[in-house]
Amino acid sequence: MAKALWLLVFFVVLLWSAINPHDRITWWLEVAPALIGLGLIVMTYKRFPLTPLLYGLILAHCVVLMVGGHYTYAEVPGFIGWFGSERNNYDKIGHFFQGFVPAILAREILIRKQVVNGSRWLALFVVSVCLAFSAFYELIEWWVAELSGEGAEAFLGTQGYVWDTQSDMALALIGSIIALVILSTSHDRQVKALA
Repeated sequence: MAKALWLLVFFVVLLWSAINPHDRITWWLEVAPALIGLGLIVMTYKRFPLTPLLYGLILAHCVVLMVGGHYTYAEVPGFIGWFGSERNNYDKIGHFFQGFVPAILAREILIRKQVVNGSRWLALFVVSVCLAFSAFYELIEWWVAELSGEGAEAFLGTQGYVWDTQSDMALALIGSIIALVILSTSHDRQVKALA
């Protein structure tokens, strides 16, 4: 994806997301990872360019975050009743992406920096990194909830589901495994093309 098109999509969705969001504080909390990601991409673009596949996945994840920030995850239209549930399950898409996209990011860094040898060790490390990232994000949600009190409900998005944290991490795990299974071959080709 061309750099200009990537930036155009990012900023159009960001602008839309910022216009009259459901809750401004929640918007900042949900969109902050996308803004941090953009900053990291800008800082590393020349020194450590990523594969086109990874840039596309990062953009898709940013869009998921910005949509969730605009509505709050519990209020995104069209996601109530998925999987036989009465809750809004848009947040589950976000947590799936939280494993799916970082899996390819971790994989790319580990391959290009030659951190591990062998495809099995690579898969183990990638999945472990994704689970660690997901668990850390759940800790951040807890800390925000503790610091902000009742105002954290929109950010947490638990919607009364007692197993929300565990299912979030399980979806990140599933996302990381699916990413490795379906994208590793094409990702390998793109990594070789970068070299």
